[in-house]
Amino acid sequence: MSDARPINPLLKQVLELGPTLAFFLIYMRIRDETFVIGGTEYSGFIVATLIFVPILLVAMGILWALTRKLSRLQIFTAFMVIFFGALTAWFNDERFFKMKTTIVYGVFAVLLGIGLLRRQSWLEYVMGEMLPLTHEGWMMLTRRLCALFAGLAVANELIWRTQSTDTWVKLETFAFPAVLFVFLWVQIMALQKHLIEDEAEKG
Repeated sequence: MSDARPINPLLKQVLELGPTLAFFLIYMRIRDETFVIGGTEYSGFIVATLIFVPILLVAMGILWALTRKLSRLQIFTAFMVIFFGALTAWFNDERFFKMKTTIVYGVFAVLLGIGLLRRQSWLEYVMGEMLPLTHEGWMMLTRRLCALFAGLAVANELIWRTQSTDTWVKLETFAFPAVLFVFLWVQIMALQKHLIEDEAEKG
């Protein structure tokens, strides 16, 4: 039996999306400044990254305290943020934090791809209780989401290597999440025929 507790959906969205928005606002405020910490100069981007990490951890801590549950995706994302945030600060190189997005999307694509090669939908294993789809529906969604994650990984790599930090931050904060949200919404609509109807509704 799950120990998860119900939480206000709006508060849940604030806790999940708030840290990323906070990073964006902090970066936009200090992007042109240079900070000296321990005798080393750090750009506004790196300082914003260092502030973002504890904000994310606090938000996740509050979410866990309220719900007693964190998804595997949230835990993995937090680990990647902490790991690459630490590398960014240690080497004083913003490229590490920018590469984080490529690696996260790439790992998702690889994991889903491995499952597909085994004729399995690992997405169904993770989200099966949230979305009642037939196995065929889950396989279709997994193939499409695998392709999307691979595309986002390539897009991020191209963007941070060829565009300004400002452009990358804006796309990372707004464009990538929007693409993922719209994609999932379109897929749910397209896979309606694969939804499993509740037995009570059938009766």
